[in-house]
Amino acid sequence: MEQVFFVISKLAWAVLSPFMMLNLLLVFGTLFLLFGYRTIALRFLLPALVFSLSLMIFPIGDWLIHPLEARISQPQQLPENIDGIIVLGGGEDIKTTISWQQPQVGQASDRYFGAALLAKQYPDSPIIFTGGSNLLRFDAGATPAELSHQLLTMVGIDEKRLIIESQSRNTYENFQRLKTVIPKRNGQYLLVTSAYHMPRSVGIAERQGINVVPYPVDYRSQTGESRQLDFAVFEQLEKLEPAWREWVGLTAYFITRKTSQWFPEGPSGRFVETTTDAQADIR
Repeated sequence: MEQVFFVISKLAWAVLSPFMMLNLLLVFGTLFLLFGYRTIALRFLLPALVFSLSLMIFPIGDWLIHPLEARISQPQQLPENIDGIIVLGGGEDIKTTISWQQPQVGQASDRYFGAALLAKQYPDSPIIFTGGSNLLRFDAGATPAELSHQLLTMVGIDEKRLIIESQSRNTYENFQRLKTVIPKRNGQYLLVTSAYHMPRSVGIAERQGINVVPYPVDYRSQTGESRQLDFAVFEQLEKLEPAWREWVGLTAYFITRKTSQWFPEGPSGRFVETTTDAQADIR
């Protein structure tokens, strides 16, 4: 069943991606125009024009991704004791790594830096990484496990502390497989992932009965005066893609009962809120 869900989600995103939708509108519009069907062509080209102009004029990417990032904040006070630090994969670039035989990261590489920061705060806690290849027609072999191991040690984490799960292909499988590798089933874990991805991750964790304290990183939205008319179409599209994917993912996961809520707000806070000087330094 999970294989079917994975395949359908990948195929659906191939059509629902804003960049792909824009390309399809342009391609079909141009084809109809070339074959003389001007009226039909305009039905494709006009929406493409409106979409492109909107990206130039309005911060649509910011508007969509900011609510996701603002939903769950970093804790003002970190728990005194935890049983591990969970890091969700997604910050690595598997295909480029294989192509050049050198560890490569993508936009979400802040997940590794967040893990390194917390690893110093909790020197006795294991670092639990979960994430494999989510590519539909590309066999990455052992690369995901090797790459995550390399990247985590490169940011200064002792390899003896690492617990790596590299078979999961999406966020739901992350937490499904985590249940088999976490040290304590009922323990308390800090969760590191991109801020826009945190609501869905927390919802799945709660559904799977894994107690997490969110520690979002990799913020991408701009607010207030930072939002201005600069015709940065590509920049807005870079934010729009993950934001739209996340809203679609939240909806699909809620319908299929993989999350506890449609738009999770985060755990109610089941840890002791005590702050030491060292904990204050991490803030």
